[in-house]
Amino acid sequence: MKIITKVYSLLAFFALANVTYAQDNPYLPEAKLTSDNAKAWNVGAGFTQEMIHANAEWVNPYGIAYAKAGVFIDDDYTPGAQLGFRYPYHLTGKDKNGYYLGVYAGHIESKGVDNDLKARLGAGVDLAYVLLSNERISSFSIGIGAGEELKNSAGNVVAETEPTIQFSYTLSVGL
Repeated sequence: MKIITKVYSLLAFFALANVTYAQDNPYLPEAKLTSDNAKAWNVGAGFTQEMIHANAEWVNPYGIAYAKAGVFIDDDYTPGAQLGFRYPYHLTGKDKNGYYLGVYAGHIESKGVDNDLKARLGAGVDLAYVLLSNERISSFSIGIGAGEELKNSAGNVVAETEPTIQFSYTLSVGL
């Protein structure tokens, strides 16, 4: 758990450093979204793997940042959450529909450890098809990530750090 905390702290530091550096960097990714494309703030619901959730999305010129909070559909309804960001890679149509590349971090699954269900932390990348208009955001995504290694009280590995596929669908409406 200590190493996961250190990794997340390091990632947060690099993200903050890049945002600060980006203020003066002419090599920024191209801003592809405008305030005419979608409402800045959107709320909705969806499912991610075995987690049903409510979600909030922030549309900015460089993409869509999101937060999901919900429960895994297991015997204990284990709580889980994820944060992520998607950048519009290839847009199609008159609205800003198209393919978005993204990153995410948070709870990726629920696993049984010592007769108790625990939400497993992890991170990954995804490819999403987003239907974006001024009234709503609908996204279908497939991602690949890895979660933390979980051990039981005897020290046996219950879940190894290995690639995990993640499917997701969300529907949000503008505020």
